[in-house]
Amino acid sequence: MIKKLFVYTFLALVLIGGGSLGIGYYFLKQFSQQHMNITTDNQMFVLKKGTSLHQLVEQVKSSNLMQQAYLLPYLYKLDPSLSSIKAGTYQLHPHMTVEEFLKLLVSGKESSFYVQFVEGKRAKDWLNVLSNTPYIQQTLTGKSHDEIAKLLGIDGPLEGWLSPDTYQYTADSLDINILKRAYLTMKTNLQKVWDNRDSDLPYKSPYELLIIASIIEKETGISSERANVASVFVNRLKANMKLQTDPTIIYGLGENYTGTIRRIDLTDTNNPYNTYVIEGLPPTPIAMPSLASLEAAAHPAKTKYLFFVANGTGGHTFSSTYSNHQQAVNEYRRLMNNN
Repeated sequence: MIKKLFVYTFLALVLIGGGSLGIGYYFLKQFSQQHMNITTDNQMFVLKKGTSLHQLVEQVKSSNLMQQAYLLPYLYKLDPSLSSIKAGTYQLHPHMTVEEFLKLLVSGKESSFYVQFVEGKRAKDWLNVLSNTPYIQQTLTGKSHDEIAKLLGIDGPLEGWLSPDTYQYTADSLDINILKRAYLTMKTNLQKVWDNRDSDLPYKSPYELLIIASIIEKETGISSERANVASVFVNRLKANMKLQTDPTIIYGLGENYTGTIRRIDLTDTNNPYNTYVIEGLPPTPIAMPSLASLEAAAHPAKTKYLFFVANGTGGHTFSSTYSNHQQAVNEYRRLMNNN
């Protein structure tokens, strides 16, 4: 009788224990499929290096990302693979479940971010964009352009040496590393373009081609015009004519430019970028040129153009003689006066 009672008691305990385990398993599975408290598509979760599972639970609690966060350690015991979390910055999305969240942390697939460097902008513009871009380690704060150029391995000014593009990065990327990619891209592109350039160009070095490309970039935003604009500058250099291009003056004026080029600006001999005064090229590029402008500088159209002026519709009128150029200028002025 006592033996039977012992057996029955043991079986009852086994059933109760098994039932409890079953109920526990059921609730943990329910918890793993529970939707988290995420309301936006761009909500980020930053998991720092060295974060323990206990610290993760506390971080989730303080972020109010899920209910019953205290169950996470039990979920890890149920599925130990979910505990191999990796540091990083992760993008969460609405309707994400607890299990999906943990699998994301285990995968190490950090969120990617993008910074766009626009062609025709100056180095100072790009550095300003970079300094205001989130999730980047700012190491260049307070450094001059010359100091940054040296860090990149550029022998000379920074201007012109960074390739316009959209650059992908992950959180905590160094700002200098993004610029290194932009520099190496420009360096590679410039060398390829230089090696395949037309044979009769008046450039002494790849750097001179880079300077012309930057001026082309500032003179027109129309792809079909780039080769014609390049031909004007090439023809002028060959004829020993001054380039006489406004964007170089504007660049040289810097913060003193108020939106209008004055007569005194055209005769200013103290502005090394005043191509109405200086012979040949300005001392440096005046902007970051696109690959298309590099190609135009290397393969200008075969023309006799020496002048161009805005036509009032977004493009330019090109002329081979000064008299034709003056007619185009007068036509542009009449159009502007009538608007």
